Amino acid sequence: MKKYDKLVKNAAGRMVPTIVNGEEHIPFKGIGKHIPTGRKHAPHIASCANYPADGNKTVASLKEALIKAGLKDGMTISTHHHFRNGDVISNQIFDIAAELGVKNLRWYPSASFPSQAGLIKYLEDGTINRIEGSMNGALGRFCSEGKMQGLGVLRSHGGRYQAVQDGEVQIDIAVIAAPTADAFGNANGVDGDAACGLLGFALADSQYADKVIVVTDNLVPFPCIPWQIHGNYVDYTVVVDQVGIPEKIISGTTQITKSPDRLMIAEMTAKFCDQAGIVKDGFSYQAGAGGTALSIGIYFAEMLKERKMKARFIRAGSNKYPVQMLEDGLVDYILDG
Repeated sequence: MKKYDKLVKNAAGRMVPTIVNGEEHIPFKGIGKHIPTGRKHAPHIASCANYPADGNKTVASLKEALIKAGLKDGMTISTHHHFRNGDVISNQIFDIAAELGVKNLRWYPSASFPSQAGLIKYLEDGTINRIEGSMNGALGRFCSEGKMQGLGVLRSHGGRYQAVQDGEVQIDIAVIAAPTADAFGNANGVDGDAACGLLGFALADSQYADKVIVVTDNLVPFPCIPWQIHGNYVDYTVVVDQVGIPEKIISGTTQITKSPDRLMIAEMTAKFCDQAGIVKDGFSYQAGAGGTALSIGIYFAEMLKERKMKARFIRAGSNKYPVQMLEDGLVDYILDG
């Protein structure tokens, strides 16, 4: 299979392929020029007959769950990156696939990290054909050097969700590592030893994948409240010793920058927001991953404290500043961290 076909010029003036890894892709036509048609992708219909009468979907191991889910050559396997460099489940998935002799898999992570560098051997022996998701560290270098058998595809987080819901990428098996879950498959990321915050990067996977496996190291009695991954979408629940290494969750882009230049950019951005009238009592904000963006919270906190104001909510990654603001009474609640 060719990685891509001949190149055509898109609306941005870039030469891009229309066929990538044997699948048709639509080159950028310009803002508002492409209108999707058709219907959203839908997974297979499941019924109560597929599960034990008591709703207990637990199976003995991740290997058993993957076998029950029908793991075979050429499938698309998805994972999320909420544990970042502390993820331990993704490596296990492909260890099992290699043990079973499965080949030509597409790995569809919301992102991959240096902790998964051990998967390079599976990219080399054909267990994994390609990665479609952001690649960091050794995996990124491997891809950039053109060593993957298939062509890597990088999407924004929103673009990834859309690709799944529109059926551009059909996930055969989604493996969702969850810090807390119940036997039915309800799960969240805010409780448990490996609490990492909300599991939003796995939502599309849970809703649209043909088979969904929840893996947890903290099984709680039904119902797991609050849940973000809804058990009605889950096929199997697996209990393991550890899903994530807590001290490695904060890594890379979730670390506050110490660069004077980047701190200055963050301070200037906070001042711009203030001058624009955004920073006021009861406002809310979200800072995306990236040391500079997350550092804006330092300056927002100073403004709120000085003016005796409080933010309504903030979402600013798994770092110390959202928690510190909550403890200082500068925010009503945080959505992750």
